[in-house]
Amino acid sequence: MHAYPKPETAIEHVRAELVQCPVTDRSELPMRLKHILLTALLVWNLATAAVAQDKPVVVLLATGGTIAMKIDPEKNAPVPAISGEDLMATVPAVAKYATVEVKNLSNVPSAYMDPVRWAALTKEVTASLARSEVAGVVVSHGTDTLEETAYWLDLTVDSDKPVVLIGAQRNASESDFDGPRNLTNAVRIAVDPQSRGKGVVLAMNGQINAARSVTKTHTASVETFKSGEFGFLGEVYGDRIVYSRSPLRRQHVQLRADRMPRVDIIATYGGADGDLLKAAVDHGAKGIVVQGLGMGNVNPSVYAAIKDAIGRGVPVVITSRVPNGRVLPNYGFEGGGQTLAAAGAVMGDDLSPQKARILLMLLLSNGLGSQEALQRAFDR
Repeated sequence: MHAYPKPETAIEHVRAELVQCPVTDRSELPMRLKHILLTALLVWNLATAAVAQDKPVVVLLATGGTIAMKIDPEKNAPVPAISGEDLMATVPAVAKYATVEVKNLSNVPSAYMDPVRWAALTKEVTASLARSEVAGVVVSHGTDTLEETAYWLDLTVDSDKPVVLIGAQRNASESDFDGPRNLTNAVRIAVDPQSRGKGVVLAMNGQINAARSVTKTHTASVETFKSGEFGFLGEVYGDRIVYSRSPLRRQHVQLRADRMPRVDIIATYGGADGDLLKAAVDHGAKGIVVQGLGMGNVNPSVYAAIKDAIGRGVPVVITSRVPNGRVLPNYGFEGGGQTLAAAGAVMGDDLSPQKARILLMLLLSNGLGSQEALQRAFDR
């Protein structure tokens, strides 16, 4: 490797030129100064290149969200406004940790994210991580569906290199915009050797959460993402990153298509009937996720609709509206978990309805459809 000079060498070179080559003829002064400055610039550029070469590369994939929004004066409301490069301009100190390459994939609210965008994102992340000089990838994203994108990538990206998702709860027009701190932390996480093998993580407010367990818990607070009973993986401090645990329940599902089979989520509540579930099947749903009650229970009307869907060849996964704990085939009343499993439904373990939908879509796209095969995947 070429031995580049250090940046301060440029200054020393200029000083040496001035001392060793005094100008005796005033007419030579402009030319002499020009020569010295050009030489110093060359040395500085070489030194800067050397510094950049010594830093790991992190790829920032910008997709939009509040972290990329500002207040529109006419609408008096946040709208998409800034690029990945604009975001990077807010964190010049990041150059201490890595050389960051920016790629703008989109600039949309995270409510616009869907399986087609997720599939494209998987390809971009995979291609970036395949480069030997890339230490990790950071994805900037809106917070509304950030946990879904994180889990999708955790399932579909097959690499030990870190993938760090970030967002912001406050837009770039606000004085306490939280995007820059989250971005700086994400880059630090991406280049930290401890982060390898942790899977996709979500890093906001100085906390690192695993993709499978993390969920948004508050509409506005900067400390919105939590992992329920499991807690976060680690924290980002000023001097270093501290991990307290590793995510153990991970699996990889091959991404075989850009478009996923339709899977709908049907909520259960007091007085619910099975009409919405029947309508979903009638409109082409290839899978259904039921947000059940408690350990995974429904009433007789929804139970009948679930049995009908399974009888028509549409897999049904049972989840719960309760934020913590697993669904289980426990209760034996009509619509209880035991009767649902006996009817052919799949127990969604502790996955939220939105994450169970993602796993079911990917499994169906891989040709898995039996209760046994799906149950094995949901139990991992």
